[in-house]
Order: sequence, then C-alpha cells, then structure tokens
Amino acid sequence: MVLSAITFTLLQILGLVLGLYVVTVVTTILLDNRTPQSAFAWLFLMLGFPVIGLLIYIFFGRGYKAFRDETKLAHIGGLSTPHGLIIQPLMDNQYEYAEKLKREKPNSYRSKLVYLLTHNSPSVLTGYNRLEILQDVKEKYTRLLEDIRSAHSSIHLLYYIWNEDPFTIELKNALIERARAGVKVRALVDDSGLTVSKRYLQELRDAGVQFFPYRVFKHFSTFHTLNYRCHRKIAVIDGEIGYVGGMNLDKEQVPGNNRLEFWRDTHLRFVGEAVLALQASLATTWFNATNENLADQINFSKVKPNSLPFTPIHIIQGGPDSHWGAIRQLYFSMIVNATTKVQIQSPFFIPDENLLEAIKTAALSGVEVEIMCSMHGTDLEIPHRAAYTYYADVARAGAKIYLYREGYFHCKTINIDSQVCAIGTANFDIRSFYLNYEIMAVIYDEEKARKLAEDFQKDIQKCDCFSLADYQNAPLWRRLLDGLLRLASPFL
Repeated sequence: MVLSAITFTLLQILGLVLGLYVVTVVTTILLDNRTPQSAFAWLFLMLGFPVIGLLIYIFFGRGYKAFRDETKLAHIGGLSTPHGLIIQPLMDNQYEYAEKLKREKPNSYRSKLVYLLTHNSPSVLTGYNRLEILQDVKEKYTRLLEDIRSAHSSIHLLYYIWNEDPFTIELKNALIERARAGVKVRALVDDSGLTVSKRYLQELRDAGVQFFPYRVFKHFSTFHTLNYRCHRKIAVIDGEIGYVGGMNLDKEQVPGNNRLEFWRDTHLRFVGEAVLALQASLATTWFNATNENLADQINFSKVKPNSLPFTPIHIIQGGPDSHWGAIRQLYFSMIVNATTKVQIQSPFFIPDENLLEAIKTAALSGVEVEIMCSMHGTDLEIPHRAAYTYYADVARAGAKIYLYREGYFHCKTINIDSQVCAIGTANFDIRSFYLNYEIMAVIYDEEKARKLAEDFQKDIQKCDCFSLADYQNAPLWRRLLDGLLRLASPFL
C-alpha cells in the first residue's frame, strides 16, 4: 500500500511537471507569433521529443528574440554606438546620395531597395568609391599582402576562419614586421574558425599585434548564443583600403589544399567612403569583443569627392539580433525588383519559404532566374543534398540551376538585370539569414554589375545544369533522403 501511494504521488508530480511543460511550450510558441507551419513544427518537436526538442529550440529556435535587451552583443550588427558619430557626415548625405544616384545612374536606381536598406538595418549609403571585383584567392591574397606590407598607420582584420598554413605564416610575418614598425595591428577571428598554434599566436602578440578570438558565447548566461557565428570577412588598411567578401584566411582556399583541388570565390577591394562604413563596423565588433573604444585611435579616412568616381555602395549588415532580417530582406527585395534577370551565386541553396516563393514568382513572371551553387561540399554533403529538393521546386517554375563541378564554389553574390549587384559574406541559406553575423556590399553601378554578369557566364562553362527530369527519375531512396534532410534545413 505504501509503495502504491508513493508511485501514485510520483505519477501526480510527473503529470504536473508535464502539464506545466506543455503549457509553457504552447505559450512560448504562440507568443513568438510564428507562421502556422513553423508553430506546428516546433510544437510537434518540443512536445513529441521534450528533451531534444527543448535543446534544439534553445540553440536554433529563438533568433533575435534571444536577445532580451540592447546589450553590447546586439550592437555587433550596427554602425551605431560607440562609433555612430564618426560616420555622421555620411549619414547626413543619405538623401543627397540617393537623389544623385537617381539622376546619374537611373538604370541602377531602385527606389524601394534603397529605401528598404536605409530602414531595415544599421546601414549606410556611400557615394564616392573605386572598387575592384577579385574573382579568385590568388588575386585577393596577393593584393591584401601588398596592402598590409605598405600600411603606415593601422591594419584591422576580422575573419570567420584563420588557419595556419604557408600563406598565413607569410601574413603573420608581414603583420609582425608592420607592428614592430609602429603600425597598429588588430585582428579578430570567430572562435569556431581559429585553428592556429599557440606559438603562432604568441609570436604575433610578442610583436605587439592585438589578436583575439571573437566569442559570442562568453558565459553561461549567453549559452543560447553558442550557435551564432560572426561570419564576416573584413580587412581595413590605414582606414583607406577595404576588403569584404567570401574569402577567409583558409588553407583550403589555396589550390591543391582541399579534396576538390580548386576553390572559386569572390571578394571586393575598394577605396573610398565605403571603407569608412567597414571601419566603423569592424570597430564596433572590436568594442564588443574587447571593450576598447577605438573612436579616438583609428584612422577613419576622409574622402575627397573629387578624387573618386561616384560609385554608390550600400553597406548592409545583419545578424540574429536583426529585428527585420536585413540580409534575407536584401535578397528578397532584389529578386522582386528584377525585371529581366536574376543571377544568384552561393555554395548553399537553403531558402526560407518567402524567398522560395519570391524566386518561383519571378521565374513564372518571365524573369530569367539563374542560380549557381557548389556541386559538392568540402566536408559534409548534407546541405548540398537538401538543396536538391529546392532546386526541383524552382526548376518547376522555370529557374535554371548550375552546379559548379570544377572545385568548390564559395561565391556569395546576387545580380539583377545586370544593373545592381551585391557581394559579401552571406550564403543563400537560413543560417546566414538568421544565425550568422553577415555583411553585404550593394553596388549601384551598371558597369560593375555587367562585369559580374560576364564572370557568371564564364563560370557556367565549368558547371553542369540541374535536370528536373533526371532528378525525378533518381532512385526513390535518394529523393526520400533528400526530403528528410530538407526537414533539417533550418539548422544547416
């Protein structure tokens, strides 16, 4: 009898705990105001698999709502405090630059796009710039090393991956030489992507280089941020030369150092006002990582308009604390603003429901939609297999899919009508839209957009075209596996 009473009491307690768990889960999901499909999916996961579902929600499910207030972490996405005042002259010129863009580059002007990017994230429209599109690692590494060796006041670097290899050893030696010559050298790398020896780090620090891993997860109270990554790749030399794009400091990008032999990527190098926006962004990230305010120390370039052509570049940033999903909205707006052609390049293709619908709508409306992705992964094939289900969706609507076969394809670009293009760090996947800190440069210049379109055509020669008919005739087990992996696409 006593045992039965104890068992009954334990069952009552268990029932009460489960009841409280169900009420808490339902209340939390309903207050998130998700789409019905998303809400039902999370309810199924968290109620059907309580422990696993709860952990997945903590790591992947909360998005910007995980940030309860405007902490320093939330400011990583901004050109705001403590460096907002430094770019105030640029902010004061936003309307003037938009009007000048409308007058002088009418083919590249998209009023809704300009307005959106001005309001959906901390961003800045710059006017006077000179830029180069670098289409392989040899171009980028060579130019970056030259600029670093010529630096006379400051070198600021922010990367997602920094490996130890022959090139980065050469880079290390150049940074040490400049630091000993009195140049201020500061470097940040995402903690998940830092794979160098202690000796490598110590040599840098002994020479005066300030080198730190960037950690979003710093203590138990920020445990939920463990899955967030700073995916940006930025370099600023003397406050006058800026780099941004897809290329890390990664040995796999050097020819012959990965199993796919060749690495295809795109990066930007520019001088002008856009460098000021990159510098402010990098300085804000530095402040979040080190609590050091660089506003009075770093060399923010002062561009003389007459010295550079009017080449408008919008620097836009996003992250898990971006309330409006700035990067996702950038892609969405460019797709729906296209009138003749959309060209997208990304290693991964894992769109959310809205972007998927935008692409299909554009294709069905007569817009030529071309999407280029990597055929293979460098390590895991999971996101590339899941992408096949999305390829099939958009191909049915008339989009063309090109799969790069001659190496690993890592470009992150979008080009509409060969008139407006964007190049940066964001993949066309849910991780870049919701979980990573990203940065994109939107270029309102027909000449540059045409150059990017020409390069796209060259890349097609190294691609295989996705065939919807062949995929539909693929073995049933393969399509079932792809469909199963698609269910995991929000986490890929």
